[in-house]
Amino acid sequence: MTRPHTFSGNRLDRAERERRDPAWIERRERDPSSVFLPLRRLDVLVRETTATRLDWRTSRWLAEMRVDGPRYLLGLSHGVAHFAVDVSDHPDDLDQDREQRFAELREAAAVLPATEAGIAAHARANVDWHARHRFCGACGHPTAPQRGGQSRRCGHCGAEHFPRTDPVVIVVVSDGDRCLLGQSRGRLASQRMFSALAGFMDQGETIEEAVRREVAEEAGIQVGEVRYHSSQPWPFPSSLMIGCHADALTVDARPDDVEMQAVRWFDRATVLRALAGQDPDLRVPGEFAIAHHLIRAWAEGEV
Repeated sequence: MTRPHTFSGNRLDRAERERRDPAWIERRERDPSSVFLPLRRLDVLVRETTATRLDWRTSRWLAEMRVDGPRYLLGLSHGVAHFAVDVSDHPDDLDQDREQRFAELREAAAVLPATEAGIAAHARANVDWHARHRFCGACGHPTAPQRGGQSRRCGHCGAEHFPRTDPVVIVVVSDGDRCLLGQSRGRLASQRMFSALAGFMDQGETIEEAVRREVAEEAGIQVGEVRYHSSQPWPFPSSLMIGCHADALTVDARPDDVEMQAVRWFDRATVLRALAGQDPDLRVPGEFAIAHHLIRAWAEGEV
C-alpha cells in the first residue's frame, strides 16, 4: 500500500499499562492538559477553518458546559491524554460558532488528516460499543466501564466484557484477464455500481476458508489460492475488513438470489476505465473503501 486506508493511521499510544490504574485515569480526566473529543449520536465534533480538524476540548470546557457524559480514554500523544466523551444526552447548545459542527464520520473522514480519521474511528467504535453494552450478557445486570473504557464489568456476577471487532473478508476473484464483481441487494445505489465480494467470517474459520465459502455462497464460484492484500478498520459499528485476492477454479457464476442482485465478470480494460470514471456501464467504489484498492491492485497488475 502506497497510502493508508481510510480509518487507519491512528498514532495514539493506547496506554495499556497506564490505564490499569484507576487513580491515574481520574487524574488525567481532571488534568488541564488533557483533551476530549465530543461525539453526539456518534457524529464527531470538527472545526472547519482553513482545514477541517477534530475539535478537541479541555476539562475546563466540559465543566463550563456541564457535560457529564461518560469519558473513554483513547490514548496518549506526547504525554497528553486523549478522551472521547459522549454528549448525546446533553442539550443541543454545544455548537458555539459557525466553524464547528458535529459531522457524520464518513463525511468527516473524507477531509480529515489520515491520523485524525483513525482516531475518530476509534472514538466512534468505542462510544458505540459502550452504549450497546450497558447490561451484562451473562446475567442481565448493569455493567460499568473499566480501564478507561477498555472493558466493562458486571457489578452483580463480575463478568468482564471487552469491545469486539467483527472480521469481514472482502475479495477480488480473478480468472486471467477478468475479475469477478458483484452487487449486493439494497446496498449499492447505482445499477452500474459493482464491488468486491464480502462477508463476515464464521466461527472456527481461517481467512482462506471464509473467502472460499463466501465466494461459493454469493457467486457459485470455487476458488483456489487466496492472497492477503491489506486491511481496513470499519467502525460501522466495529468491523475489520480483511482484503484478499483469489484465483478462480470455476467460472460459471450463479449469484445467490437472496443476497446478491448480480455477479459478473469484467475484463481488465473495462475495470481500468471504471477506475478512471470513464466507463458508461460500470462504476466501482471510491478510494474511501478498501474494495477500490483491491480492484485497482488487480487491474494495474500489482497482484
